[in-house]
Amino acid sequence: MLTSSKAAARAARIYLRAEDCWIEDLAALCSQRVELADYPFAADVQKNVLIYDCDALRGVIGDAAERRALMAEWADALMTGPGVVVLKRAETDLAMLDAASALFYGLIEEQNRAGTGGGDHFAKPGANDRLWNSLEKHCLADPANFARYYGNDFLTLISEAWLGPAYQMTAQLNVVNPGGAAQSPHRDYHLGFQSAAEIERYPLHVQLLSPALTLQGAIAHVDATIETGPTQLLPFSQRYDAGYLAMGLPEVRAYFAEHHVQLPLEKGDMLFFSPALLHAAGTNRSADVRRMVNLFQVSSAYGRAMETVDRTAMCKALYPVLRAGKKDGSLTAAQIANAVASSAEGYSFPTNLDRDPPLGGMAPKSQAKLVFEALEADWEPAALNAALDAQAEKKLS
Repeated sequence: MLTSSKAAARAARIYLRAEDCWIEDLAALCSQRVELADYPFAADVQKNVLIYDCDALRGVIGDAAERRALMAEWADALMTGPGVVVLKRAETDLAMLDAASALFYGLIEEQNRAGTGGGDHFAKPGANDRLWNSLEKHCLADPANFARYYGNDFLTLISEAWLGPAYQMTAQLNVVNPGGAAQSPHRDYHLGFQSAAEIERYPLHVQLLSPALTLQGAIAHVDATIETGPTQLLPFSQRYDAGYLAMGLPEVRAYFAEHHVQLPLEKGDMLFFSPALLHAAGTNRSADVRRMVNLFQVSSAYGRAMETVDRTAMCKALYPVLRAGKKDGSLTAAQIANAVASSAEGYSFPTNLDRDPPLGGMAPKSQAKLVFEALEADWEPAALNAALDAQAEKKLS
């Protein structure tokens, strides 16, 4: 059957391979220019990035029809336009923002004293100060400041514009200190955190769907000049279908290095982009500016299963059967893998990145991988049970 040219062509179309990525395709997409006339709510276009003046938009969003039209414009800009927008003066309560900054610095100092935290997905551990789950830590430490911080209309509007209602907010603080080196160019969560070998296992329609499940954003807590290394961006790169597989290729990284753009941000500005946009935090070449941004990762309500399942309990019950079946040959390797796929959690997230950081890779060990390790090493059930409990404990907030 695979000798059929139609079957082979379909397989190549649905299951992309890294070797099928062509830099010319990415370059053609990124050669487009943004026309300001196509985005009537935008105030400007700089370096192919749409700029919105939130002072001018505050009067607009009170009208239901205008509000909906603005949200439609943002959704279109993120999907088929440049893939990135800057919201100038999205937050004007700078005293509140400074209070949040002081709180975050205090939390970072506590974390450093305790020797916790650290780890990064696309930069060397220790290259910056990370505060994982800044959302929950902020809320518990100062709920009054949190209410004003996350009460921002523009954060809500663009989140709903991209994801619809009932989205889930998460946030991770990133402080790039003077001398902090740039990240490698990448796409973001979900598929951006997978290896090329793993990405090849996902059909194209899933790769195209992945960016619609999350929104990436940030709010500047300090004035971020170009010298401080604000985010490097490659407008229109989110439209490259093979982008998840291509992001690690040397020729793509070289193209990004030559063609990316950066825009300065003022305190209170917000930046939002498709998770499929190639981007990277820049190098902080300043002498004394700690570039603090709070990174928003907003998730679709539809990225969850219908039922609550105790997968840890299932793994504990199933493991002795799988172990015995492997030993006596009553279960094939394929049957064991299939049973694990239907019982264990095969995905590393969500997790507590303080206790379970992405050290040595982009994602922590999954529950399924732990079960396979136990089977390979022929652990006693009690040993796996203890490891499963310890892993579950790490994931708790």
